[in-house]
Amino acid sequence: MARLFIKDPLAILCEGAGGGIVVENGRIAELVASGAAPSAPVDETFDASRHVVLPGLVNTHHHFYQTLTRAHPAAIDKELFPWLQSLYPIWARLDPDSFRLSVRLALTELLMSGCTTAADHHYLFPDGLESGIDIEAEEARALGIRVTLTRGSMNLSQKDGGLPPDSVVQDEDEILADSERLIGRYHDRSDGAMVQIALAPCSPFSVTKSLMTASAALAETHDCRLHTHLGETEDENRFCEEVFGCRPVDYLEEVGWLGPRTWLAHGIHFTTEECARLGRHRVGVCHCPTSNAVLASGFCPVEALEAAGSPVGLGVDGSASNDASNLIEAARHALMVGRLRTKSAAAVTERGVLRLATEGSAACLGRGDIGRIAPGLQADLALFTLDELRFSGAHDPIAALVLCGATRADRVMVKGDWRVVDAMPVGMDVARLRAEHGAAAARFA
Repeated sequence: MARLFIKDPLAILCEGAGGGIVVENGRIAELVASGAAPSAPVDETFDASRHVVLPGLVNTHHHFYQTLTRAHPAAIDKELFPWLQSLYPIWARLDPDSFRLSVRLALTELLMSGCTTAADHHYLFPDGLESGIDIEAEEARALGIRVTLTRGSMNLSQKDGGLPPDSVVQDEDEILADSERLIGRYHDRSDGAMVQIALAPCSPFSVTKSLMTASAALAETHDCRLHTHLGETEDENRFCEEVFGCRPVDYLEEVGWLGPRTWLAHGIHFTTEECARLGRHRVGVCHCPTSNAVLASGFCPVEALEAAGSPVGLGVDGSASNDASNLIEAARHALMVGRLRTKSAAAVTERGVLRLATEGSAACLGRGDIGRIAPGLQADLALFTLDELRFSGAHDPIAALVLCGATRADRVMVKGDWRVVDAMPVGMDVARLRAEHGAAAARFA
């Protein structure tokens, strides 16, 4: 219940808080104007005069396990379908120990980049890894980071006309039963929740219509969200037209997913009319600029989607198509890619991409308790210094984080607790993690 005053920040992404903010009981208790003092006594003061204070960044799409196959020779310089076909047999060798290390490293990397909430899309459950989502929940709890863990799934294999090999798919009944188990065990619908569950059939080319429809019904019953890849490549569009006889957005409507419970990963190849439909139904979209560039997938129409009413957030995507788990870096990529696409500097701004990474991402996850610095909201904060040479001469501290290429937060707070101090995660031996994870990754060569 101690009151902490984060005092006199160098800059803060919040109107009316130039003098700082007061944190109490895991929440933002008060905004302090420039030159003012808190309205009531505080127990502790943190001098933030060297720090740029942002709301904690929110990552809305990732595949933690892919940290084991970054820059893999079998997959580099390929586009999505051949990239997946190269990596599926390698990923099929996942085991609980290597998976746990992949999750630990991804979450640590995200936290160090200023991320306080992370959504993971895990859809691979080879024999022995049935408890994959449980492992993710354990690792997130140990690190003190918020998570939306999506119970991914694949049940349309190559023998059925899908893309994944037979060895990595599951039966629909098994998928739905485990989804219900995970919802019952972990899904916290309360304000300030640390763990939530979403249902996430992987993609049109790896799941059946039946599974999509059943997942939508289950999400409605248990009040959880829905997530999938959609509109990522032209190959996916052609697959939908050939197999389902319609385009991806039509498919989404047919299976009962066209609504505000849904957020999509990528959302690149939508027509103007499809953007309008998605917006009318408040379907969210996670923009993944780095992955979209690495796999040469295309440009997400961020402005058209937002103008139509769709929440748009930001995601790093998998660490085999990024190849990092760094959300502040992804914000810079969103700026650069967005300006290339729009051919307008004014249309895509530094504060605009930070809004995608905070408020927009929170909206995609259906959360009104995070993503902004405001009284009553969760005290999730990312504090960056401008001490590195790359920032010398920068005159707008907030814009500098994006334009000068910030990569690492100095302090990160989740629910009022410091989880990163002096740029290092609290309680984590980073050198040991690097060595153990590297050894595990070597087995996937």
